[in-house]
Amino acid sequence: MDDNYIIEMLHITKEFPGILANDDVTLQLKKGEIHALLGENGAGKSTLMSVLFGLYQPEKGEIRKNGVKVEIKDPNDATALGIGMVHQHFKLVDIFSVIDNIILGAEPARYGFLTKAEARKKVMALSEKYGLKVDPDAKIEDITVGMQQRVEILKMLYRDNEILIFDEPTAVLTPQEIDELMGIMKELAKEGKSILFITHKLNEIMAVADRCTVLRKGKYIGTVDVKNTTKEQLSEMMVGRNVKFSVDKAASAPKEVVLEVENLHVKSRIHKKDAVSGVSFDVRAGEIVCIAGIDGNGQTELVYGITGLEKVESGKILLCGKDITDATIRNRSKAGMSHIPEDRHKHGLVLDYSLEQNMVLQRYFEPQFGKHGFIDFKAVREYADGLAEEFDVRSGQGVKTVVRSMSGGNQQKAIVARELDREHKLLIAVQPTRGLDVGAIENIHNRIVRSRDEGSAVLLVSLELDEVMNLSDRILVMYEGEIVGEFDPKTTTVQELGLYMSGAKRDKGENVNE
Repeated sequence: MDDNYIIEMLHITKEFPGILANDDVTLQLKKGEIHALLGENGAGKSTLMSVLFGLYQPEKGEIRKNGVKVEIKDPNDATALGIGMVHQHFKLVDIFSVIDNIILGAEPARYGFLTKAEARKKVMALSEKYGLKVDPDAKIEDITVGMQQRVEILKMLYRDNEILIFDEPTAVLTPQEIDELMGIMKELAKEGKSILFITHKLNEIMAVADRCTVLRKGKYIGTVDVKNTTKEQLSEMMVGRNVKFSVDKAASAPKEVVLEVENLHVKSRIHKKDAVSGVSFDVRAGEIVCIAGIDGNGQTELVYGITGLEKVESGKILLCGKDITDATIRNRSKAGMSHIPEDRHKHGLVLDYSLEQNMVLQRYFEPQFGKHGFIDFKAVREYADGLAEEFDVRSGQGVKTVVRSMSGGNQQKAIVARELDREHKLLIAVQPTRGLDVGAIENIHNRIVRSRDEGSAVLLVSLELDEVMNLSDRILVMYEGEIVGEFDPKTTTVQELGLYMSGAKRDKGENVNE
């Protein structure tokens, strides 16, 4: 045994009905290192970390800390051993404030009374030290996903954990927030904390990780030193084939206007002021228009307004010349709008339904799936089976699987499959590749381009600048609820976009690259 290892997971096997999630996997974490765990969606990464955190018990194998075998029966045991975890789908109480979520389960008390003032001091000191700015009194349900991520990290730091597990921590962050998080991780490792970092973003592994362990379909493929390897080698280990990192697409040939947004105002749920302020743009058939910006600049509210998830204050939305400003969500859907939402759990899936039920959520009433008010479950199953195969949606029990038990990446693929397969004139895709591996991203990017080439209008909202530059035909930058610039991806740079995204530059009424 190398006494350098703070945690060893030896020969771990974990099974679920119909699926061998971890098949004899060994992972060794050194003290003070950042160790990446890489693999496709559903490769068993989150399962392995959930075993370490005590959420699952393995069928075989053992865990050692500092060379001594330990039993981790539940998360309390993990916390007692100094293991903390930021989950891919955050474990926060929506109606509680930020501070209450951070101290939950580790409340400071004196003589049996809660001493919140001290806890607040400690939380604010941590947030200052690591640049994790949060509003301690805001409710979780009112803050952005990027903010919730910070709360999860602070929760872990508040408990003074020495082994930190980050499960897909950058899936919902902006490029700037990702850089900040990478800096925080390096800082934590310098202070002697040991970090396990689950991801499938190769750039991030190259930027911060010391070593990387690769899983594929539940099996251990190997561990490599990052400084002696390349992105291409890692992606091949992960997917088992070569992957293209850029999108092949012909020049766009925009036709008639499909979506018109005129002088739109949408209020914020939190501060009740305009989150979207006087936004006007259009999207034509046969083009991909991307809304870029740092999270929290009104993109979410803009999409909510267009899709009907939020009432608009004033302004107009036209779909194929028809006013849909006040239309119901179903009517927008029937008029030809497909929507891949930002929050897959809140707006994309019914978690306790099966995969096949989720695949026909907006279409179960169509003649293809039933007659006289009765659903033809055989037709639904056949349809869902075909779709799952086409988009490589993996689940333990096929389309009968309850969606809640699937990996985040496969949940995302299910939504993308459903929305792209429907007949649509307009596709609104918000963070469509959030939490997906390079193989799946390649497939979805090609699908979105295909949708454009077949004559759909595509409105893409993405925080991934590579995705923005790769996919879009036009880029609109949003800052503080307004569109501050329009760009052609062929003639602009990431740096220039960054200046507009941060508010350092803006156009004066005229579009830049006309």
